[in-house]
Amino acid sequence: MAERRADWKRHISDQLKLRDRVQRHTFEEIVQQYNRLLEKSDLQAVLTERYQTEKYDVQRGHEASSLDSSRSDSLHQEMSQMRIRHQEELTELHKKRGELAQTVIELNNQIQQKDREIQSNEARMLEYQQQIASLEGDCRDLRSNLQELEMANQTLKDEYDALQITFSALEEKLRKTSEDNQELVSRWMAEKALEANRLNAENEKDTRRRQAKLQKDLADAAKEPLPIEQDDDIEVLAEDGGKGAGETSPNRPIGRTLRKTSQQPQGGLLDSISNIFGRRSANSFGTSPETSETPSGGCAEVRVPTTALHVFEAHDGEVNTVRFSPGSRLLATGGMDRRVKLWEVVSGRCEAKGALTGSNAGITSIEFDSSGSYLLAASNDFASRIWTMDDYRLRHTLTGHSGKVLSARFLLDNARIVSGSYDRTLKLWDLRSKVCMKTVFAGSSCNDIVCTEQCVMSGHFDKKVRFWDIRAESIVREMELLGRVTSLDLNHDRSELLTCSRDDVLKIIDLRSNAIRQTFSAQGFKCGADWTRVTFSPDGSYVAGGSADGALYVWNVLTGKLDRTLDRNHSSAINSVSWSPSGTYVASVEKGSRAILWSDM
Repeated sequence: MAERRADWKRHISDQLKLRDRVQRHTFEEIVQQYNRLLEKSDLQAVLTERYQTEKYDVQRGHEASSLDSSRSDSLHQEMSQMRIRHQEELTELHKKRGELAQTVIELNNQIQQKDREIQSNEARMLEYQQQIASLEGDCRDLRSNLQELEMANQTLKDEYDALQITFSALEEKLRKTSEDNQELVSRWMAEKALEANRLNAENEKDTRRRQAKLQKDLADAAKEPLPIEQDDDIEVLAEDGGKGAGETSPNRPIGRTLRKTSQQPQGGLLDSISNIFGRRSANSFGTSPETSETPSGGCAEVRVPTTALHVFEAHDGEVNTVRFSPGSRLLATGGMDRRVKLWEVVSGRCEAKGALTGSNAGITSIEFDSSGSYLLAASNDFASRIWTMDDYRLRHTLTGHSGKVLSARFLLDNARIVSGSYDRTLKLWDLRSKVCMKTVFAGSSCNDIVCTEQCVMSGHFDKKVRFWDIRAESIVREMELLGRVTSLDLNHDRSELLTCSRDDVLKIIDLRSNAIRQTFSAQGFKCGADWTRVTFSPDGSYVAGGSADGALYVWNVLTGKLDRTLDRNHSSAINSVSWSPSGTYVASVEKGSRAILWSDM
């Protein structure tokens, strides 16, 4: 800063000295001329005074002496010439004086102009100095900020290096933890398999024990003599093998005895009684009547529900899903208490039939196979499970997803399963080999799945319904709705797809034309969760869905209008609705623990 100030001062001094050198010669010449002019003027005044004195003296001498007249004339002439010469010189000097005065005036004006320029330059120099001072202050501040930023950057760099080291350590720890977790899961699955085998062995032992007891009771009953009336046509065969089948009672005609004997089984009385009590013994082993029911191929009459026939507490906590069996005789519910409960529908009431255990988290989806022999359930413990309905035994546990399994469905051949998960993948499972055949990345969390013969339709969190070709593992097409897709359902001939989304609208998509055929909404209807399930009626004439306010809404598919609203029985949001294949009943479950069986009776 000091060096800069010395530089500009030295520069100003040099400029002033240069101006003195340039302008001094001109002013020196003017001053010299002016001094000479003054000297000549003074000399002229002296000469004039002297000549005036001499004139007076000459005049007096002329009067005094006439001898000097000629001398006076010559002197007078000389003085006249000198006066003329001096007058000319004086005139010339006056002229030069005027010119020099004008030059002095101009030079003074120039000096004043230069002085003004110097003042302006000094003002600008002062302004520039102030700016320089301000800029130097800014530079100091910027240097200070730069130093602070460099220090902060170094600190952040050190922290980043420390975090990088910590991250590497945590990543290694995570890897080891994942490996340990995988090992623990494998061990846990092995323990679960051993436990399931142990439970199955105990069930088999119990079944054999009961069968042995029944066989013993039947044998004891066979040994007791049976009273036979004289007019009875039945020929009782002796249990002793030595008596032939052709032996007859003497009180019976031969032909009649042979006819009855030919109808009797070869195993004797024990087998006869076994045949008589065969159905009872099967039921005594815990066999579900579901195995003997025939799935209804179509619905003769659909009853639109108007009345809550049975309101009951289904689970200890939230109930997530509900499904009727193909024969409509069983109702299955799944809840957050990790159990699937089975209810037998008898005369408009649901009677507890049993519970399927084995899940380690809440049940999210339930599906029966087409014959009603197996039940498939998805759960929040990243797995899907299959139970047999004749003995309620856990048969398969399908693990492999890294997120909650939100939906699982049988394919039409009942030998393969498709599951969709929160981990944004769909998996195809083969029940024969019990392995995952294919895994498809969907790009978004899968909330529900339905299947046709070669196509899987999935509803996703990103508002899209995706259509997958099972054979090609690729998306055939996509359809985007206006809200997150919560539910999918197919009508009886699998030609129409029902969707429900979080924009509180139900839509029917015609799968043949890929167009939206019908849209349903109602004032007050609100989808309560990302897993709210809706359903077609068995004949496809109606759709039913539950609202967040606990009301059950039923729409007419043909007109697209709301048919009725049932809103005085649920106390919380309805999670799922199922219509029985017979068309007689509708079941609904809620976020509370309640389930309701509806009909028009």
